[in-house]
Amino acid sequence: MGMEVRRLTEDDAESYREIRLEALEHHPEAFQATYESVADLPLDAYRQRLRRYALFGGFLDGTLCGFVGFFALKNTKIKHKGLMWGMYVKESARGSGLAGKMVEAVVDHARDEVEQLLCSVIADNERASRFYEKMGFELYGTERRALKIGERYYDEEFRVKFLG
Repeated sequence: MGMEVRRLTEDDAESYREIRLEALEHHPEAFQATYESVADLPLDAYRQRLRRYALFGGFLDGTLCGFVGFFALKNTKIKHKGLMWGMYVKESARGSGLAGKMVEAVVDHARDEVEQLLCSVIADNERASRFYEKMGFELYGTERRALKIGERYYDEEFRVKFLG
């Protein structure tokens, strides 16, 4: 199985749109955006997102099977920090090692810009929590009732990886 991780470009907008909608539809608790809020966005909105943010795609045999974003904070007192956000890997690619390669790509990219890499995960997602811990992200806090979908609340764990 051919595995590749690379920064996504505008040429990947259609594939990115497809997998992002899948992520929002199947795992609404894992993202702040909702499927309904982005389902009708034009393809150009995805191109703009790919221009604006560092988004990395994980490919298996040439098919986009995962994505993760990076954003360096800008304000003077917090510009030593960056956010890793929006991580998703298709069910069929889980356990393949692709997620680890995607995080490694973000870490490599982030080292040139920030000293700390932050991420968050829904506390109920034990598999993701274990994965981030294995990747060197330390738990530093939990926000109770961070998200609410319908009548259900979700707690969110906050994690950090020190890069320097």
